[in-house]
Amino acid sequence: MARRDFSAARLPGFATIAITVFVALYAPILMLVAYSFNAGDSIAIWEGFSLKWYPVAWNNAEVREVTLRSLTIAATASVLSTTVATMAALGTTRRRQTRGQTFIYLLINQPLMVPEIVTAVALLIFFASIKVATGYQGLGYLIAAHTAFCIPFAYLPIRARLEGMDLTLEIAAGDLYASSWQTFRHVTLPLLAPGIGAGMMLAFVTSLDDVVITLFVKSAGQDTLPTYMLAQIRRSVSAEVNAISTLLLLLTVLLLTAFFLLTRKRD
Repeated sequence: MARRDFSAARLPGFATIAITVFVALYAPILMLVAYSFNAGDSIAIWEGFSLKWYPVAWNNAEVREVTLRSLTIAATASVLSTTVATMAALGTTRRRQTRGQTFIYLLINQPLMVPEIVTAVALLIFFASIKVATGYQGLGYLIAAHTAFCIPFAYLPIRARLEGMDLTLEIAAGDLYASSWQTFRHVTLPLLAPGIGAGMMLAFVTSLDDVVITLFVKSAGQDTLPTYMLAQIRRSVSAEVNAISTLLLLLTVLLLTAFFLLTRKRD
């Protein structure tokens, strides 16, 4: 008899468990999207199909303001965090392995392991002392906080890309008398570009969706789109929030799809 390789998909009840998990994960999201097209004000009673909540959300000046602020913070934080993450990835992969290398990885990835509320409280205390000393209350604090939090998210795909790159071309460039900068600019950077793009998109999504750190660090009048939506839900739940959530979900899905396409392995 031919030997059959083990496969978890053949275990009894595997299909049932898989379907249950997918339903639990995506049924609430699908309901949210469906009720964003509800003609009535209720978020629980279907009153017919309508697109009216999307123009309502678009014509809301406060929604436009917080959306622009969110995009500004996310774009700036993603560029800064990706730049720092790229330098960190180069420093930890393009060097001889030394004692304490694991500890360096631990320090870089620390925000991923520590509960976000702990990071938020630490940033609140740190920035509060700066605010008292300088009197500055601008968006710089939010950008700095999001940048610090997003660095490990950008670092992971960049480091993975570097570890998968063959050193042959970089060594050949050195043998042809290229300087370190020329090798980086003409060889390493073009090969690393997909990883940098993926890291930047992941950092952008992380910053755009963040609530906890933003709530602790922001000053008055600095709501982002997620914190604005949270405040609206606390007051009264409106189908307008469903429309905003659906658009935010669509943007996130598009960016994560691009992230997947950039990081997938090609034959």
